[in-house]
Amino acid sequence: MKYILFLLGLVCLDMQAQSNLEKIKSFIPTADALFLEQASQSHMPGFVYGIVYQGKLIHTKAFGKAQLENSISAADDIDFRIASMSKSFASMAILQLRDAGKLKLDDPVHLYIPALKSTKSITKDAPEITIRHLLTHGAGFPEDNPWGDRQLGITDQAFEAMLTKGITFSMNPGLSYEYSNMGFAMLGLIIKNVSGMSYQKYITERIFKPLGMHDTYWEYADIPANKLAHGYRWLQNTWVKQPMEHDGAYGAMGGLITTMTDFSKYVNFHLRAWPERDEAEVGPLKRSSLREMQFPWNMNDFNPNYTYPNGRKAPAYLAYGYGLSYLKDDLGRRSIGHSGGLPGFGSNWRIYPDYEVGIISFANVTYAPASYINLKVMDSLLAATQLKPRSLVASAILKQRQAELMRILPEWKNAEASGIFAENFFLDYFPELLRKEAMPLFNKIGTIQKVHEIVPENNLRGTFVIEGAKGALEVYFTLSPENPPLIQEYHIQEKKMAQD
Repeated sequence: MKYILFLLGLVCLDMQAQSNLEKIKSFIPTADALFLEQASQSHMPGFVYGIVYQGKLIHTKAFGKAQLENSISAADDIDFRIASMSKSFASMAILQLRDAGKLKLDDPVHLYIPALKSTKSITKDAPEITIRHLLTHGAGFPEDNPWGDRQLGITDQAFEAMLTKGITFSMNPGLSYEYSNMGFAMLGLIIKNVSGMSYQKYITERIFKPLGMHDTYWEYADIPANKLAHGYRWLQNTWVKQPMEHDGAYGAMGGLITTMTDFSKYVNFHLRAWPERDEAEVGPLKRSSLREMQFPWNMNDFNPNYTYPNGRKAPAYLAYGYGLSYLKDDLGRRSIGHSGGLPGFGSNWRIYPDYEVGIISFANVTYAPASYINLKVMDSLLAATQLKPRSLVASAILKQRQAELMRILPEWKNAEASGIFAENFFLDYFPELLRKEAMPLFNKIGTIQKVHEIVPENNLRGTFVIEGAKGALEVYFTLSPENPPLIQEYHIQEKKMAQD
């Protein structure tokens, strides 16, 4: 019987996924139109964008030229420079090394870059810079765009000399968020010093190859000439080709060049971090470490009047994980990704893990507003399709406590002897008062026709509906941290059913 119910559950999930896929595909003509409009407004010589869903690149659209002078069209197999979208690869490499026991995120950086041992912070009472500070833009370095763009191709020797000479701080470490390309260049050096191979080789061998990313490069000269997107700047009503930076010591912060087809594999790998589950690990990083990367470790901003691309003004919470940006919007939707901008290029990717969907876009004009258009398209897609977020699966203990609670309601007979309540419960709630509250509510809704499945908020907290002939009730409870978990909090109220 349990196996049959499991199979029925899989069928329901498949039906929901197919329904969502059809809804997304119905929106694609609108998404294409939004991108074409933005490309025109932003003077993009060419762009390519893609939508991913449940582990697949389900749609791509290219427009314009990857090379104006050679009339080579943009396409999903053309390599675009993705700039700071490179940062999360360095973060992933650091977490691989951490998971292998070769470093700790709270280690002082000078343990791996000795040149920083003599670096002085603003005040003597400042903490040491840690690897975690570098991952989250919390090291206190000054925001270094566009200066950092021009450091991309410097040699390892030049970078080491820069660090030995000393670096400056805008604030002490660990106090705030300030975007730092230098911090991620340091992470590249740590990867090299810990692994014994250049960060380029390490990331290629340990991340690109396992993901099947065979058309992703660090050095533009290695790419077939007819597969490389050239970068342009729109100046005085014409496009001006921009020189390409060579690969170098700063590349960990923004040196990658990749295709839509390749990069979608990486994005889908991030989506596969969810939901938490028991199945075997697949890929270059544990799912728990992927989720750790995506967590909002360092708050960037809380903006109560954030302006969304559709024009609405509403609160937004912005933060930074490990090489990843984080946005939680006014509707409670969280999205994760990163933008990229270098002379000649602009790019962005954004995933919505709870909806199993994401978007990627590359353009070959300086600082193209890829973040803006990606957010606009996804905001519009979710509004138009009304996709439902992935539901949590109720734990066995929540289901058990629900059934046990229903045997007590509404009279609360022998509740204290039932053994399902935590020791605080009858000090905070009183059986006679609980009965006086519940009995009129149950009488009002009439004969019970259905007790709905509990909707979990997490593993130990949830809400369920009791549907009667004349109305419905909503019951909420949360369990204690002891083993086994017991009911520590309970509330009941009338609920208006959807069909009312």
